[in-house]
Parts: sequence; C-alpha cells; structure tokens
Amino acid sequence: MTAAIHLANSSIANSSTKRPEKRLKIGELSKQTGLAVGALRYYESLGLLSSTRGQNSYRYYSPIAVSQVKFIKKAQALGFSLDEIGEVLTLHERGDMPCGLVRSLLQEKIEQLTSQIQKMTAFKGELEQYRDRWDTVEPYVEPDEICPLIETVPLGE
Repeated sequence: MTAAIHLANSSIANSSTKRPEKRLKIGELSKQTGLAVGALRYYESLGLLSSTRGQNSYRYYSPIAVSQVKFIKKAQALGFSLDEIGEVLTLHERGDMPCGLVRSLLQEKIEQLTSQIQKMTAFKGELEQYRDRWDTVEPYVEPDEICPLIETVPLGE
C-alpha cells in the first residue's frame, strides 16, 4: 500500500466516526493546489496520491490530498525527484520518520551541486580565455571555414 493510499484510507476510516469529510473532485483539487489535472493523474499513477471512484467513475480525493500535493510541490522545489518523494511518503506510511532520508538526499544534492559549480566555474574560465584571445585577433575567413574563431577550439575527444 502506498503512502497516499494509506493516508486516504485512514481519513475515510476516520470519517465514519466523525462527521463525513467533503471529498474533492479532481478539478477542485486542481483549483485548490494550482496543479494541473493531468499532473494530479500522473501523481496518482506513481502512487503519490490516491483517489476513490464514485459510482459515476469520477475520482474523489480526501481533503488530506491538498496537503499531500503541497508537500510534493515543496519537495520538488528543493530538487527532490518524484521517486525520492515517493520514498519519503512510503517511510511516512510505515510510521517511520522520513527526516533522516530527507537529510541524506539533501546532502547528496548539495554535493552534486558543488561538483557542478566547480565544473561550470572551470568551463567559464575556458570561455573567458577564448573571449580574451579572440578579442585580440582579427579573424580571417578561409573559404572552407564557417568561423575561424571556433575553428581554433580543439575538440575534447
């Protein structure tokens, strides 16, 4: 059982002991969360959200789905993939605190960004060297050349 199904089922079970909760149609959930209907269906296909089907075959979502979608959007804003978000939700469903996993995933993202920044900084330096060198050269175009400036760049094979 996915985390989304567990949360939705627990809210349905609770609704029998409390006053019934208003279920949301997919369009209502879309309006409340700002997420496109297609994205909600996609999240559901991945197991991040769950719905029940009415007799009319419409999807109905628990009010908890609003906070689930907000959580997913916040996690995506931090760079988490939908697979990673699914892992976090699964841990939560099992009753485990997912914050350790979140910290670990975040640290991996920081390390990846640090590496990318170093590579981009080095590449920026190379581009600046080309620019500075090209600023001092008046290009002469051979008949078979497109741009002699780029022709001076070695292929990094």
